[in-house]
Amino acid sequence: MGRRYDPERRQRIIDAAITVVGERGIAALSHRAVAAAADVPLGSTTYHFATLDDLLVAALEQVNAEWLADVERWVREAPREASPADAMAELMERMLRGDRKRLELEYELYLAALRRASVRPIVARYLDDTATVLARRTGGDPDVARQVGALFDGLLLQYLLTGRPFDRAEVRAAFARMTR
Repeated sequence: MGRRYDPERRQRIIDAAITVVGERGIAALSHRAVAAAADVPLGSTTYHFATLDDLLVAALEQVNAEWLADVERWVREAPREASPADAMAELMERMLRGDRKRLELEYELYLAALRRASVRPIVARYLDDTATVLARRTGGDPDVARQVGALFDGLLLQYLLTGRPFDRAEVRAAFARMTR
């Protein structure tokens, strides 16, 4: 019997890796767990991704692309008359009201770069791409955009980690100080 043609298999494996990390954390990521979640033979995961780092890179690239698409859409749709501080506070509030599990997954993959050198270039590119997009909303200065991105990540992580209620005035004031 010949090989079954399955052009979607690689994508299903990436999606399954994202599901595994989202449900059980990055420590649970293994070829075996992903193969089971994707309903593919174990050999398929190692065929498409020789190492777990290769799989992690693919998962992070997909999550980053989705995140950047969301931010791009927000930049296009945000009212032009809104100040950058108001716009950033609105974005953060919308994200915190949305899919919390997805946010946790995104940050877990993002922070994997602390221990995995293979992931760092993906995160560095993500930070650069995010700054480029944010610059369109923060006056065009790339340094300010990078600082706004860092503040956004820091505040968002604090809300995720502490569970404290979102304080729009506090967040708006922090962004206003940075973007004046």
